[in-house]
Amino acid sequence: MSNSSSAPFVGKRFEGKVVVITGTGGGMGRAAALRFAAEGAIIAGCDVKVEGNLETIALVEAAGGRMIGKAPVNLTDEAETAGWLAEVEAELGHIDVLYANAGATKFNRLEDTTLEEWRFVLQHELDIVFLPIKHAWSALKKSSGSVILVGSTAGVTGSLTNHRIAHTATKGGVVAMTKQLAAEGAEFGIRVNCISPGMVRTPATESDLLAEGSAMVGIAKHIPLQRIGTPDEVINCAVFLASSDASYVTGANLMVDGGWSAVLPGA
Repeated sequence: MSNSSSAPFVGKRFEGKVVVITGTGGGMGRAAALRFAAEGAIIAGCDVKVEGNLETIALVEAAGGRMIGKAPVNLTDEAETAGWLAEVEAELGHIDVLYANAGATKFNRLEDTTLEEWRFVLQHELDIVFLPIKHAWSALKKSSGSVILVGSTAGVTGSLTNHRIAHTATKGGVVAMTKQLAAEGAEFGIRVNCISPGMVRTPATESDLLAEGSAMVGIAKHIPLQRIGTPDEVINCAVFLASSDASYVTGANLMVDGGWSAVLPGA
């Protein structure tokens, strides 16, 4: 079993590029903002959490990067989403990468899932992806840009331990959306790819899926690499797919799950 603790290679692959990241108030969005900024990008971020987003801006600037951010922004509201992205393009002049990271979900058994819960998850895992991409598309056409979507192992496998019918449906939708967007974007040089993380240790998962008493606490033994992933390991893949190093890659769904989705049983 190997657990790499070395820092990722950081070059300047995004020097002068504008990278828009949704959900920068903490967790994976904050990690992405810091990493893309370290690669030379100008970050435009948003979140519903004002304080968290301000903290991310401060961290990026303390590390020598540049970030503009706005919060709160409701990305399930079309007018608000369109207005924010218009402001980004007006201030920074262009958009080169859109990382559609933001999302929220609810888990429940099929019989116990209310229509209200179902619609909440669709809104916060599909609308929240669709609307930023729709309203950044014209800018991405100008730059022949790159889009990164966030799927999940939930989008390609069922689960015996997690009751997540709505989450599975929406993440499967994100993976399918990736392929159609890749097809529609190809003529403009837009590349669209998806990263699908498995179990990753974040404040959110530690307070929920990996919390004491959860059925998922011992899940590492079912993962071929025998450990839980880290945010940096996911972000490394996003940076690669968004960069020119992946210039011939579009429509892909990259599983970042330690081999979890490749084997049975354990999911």
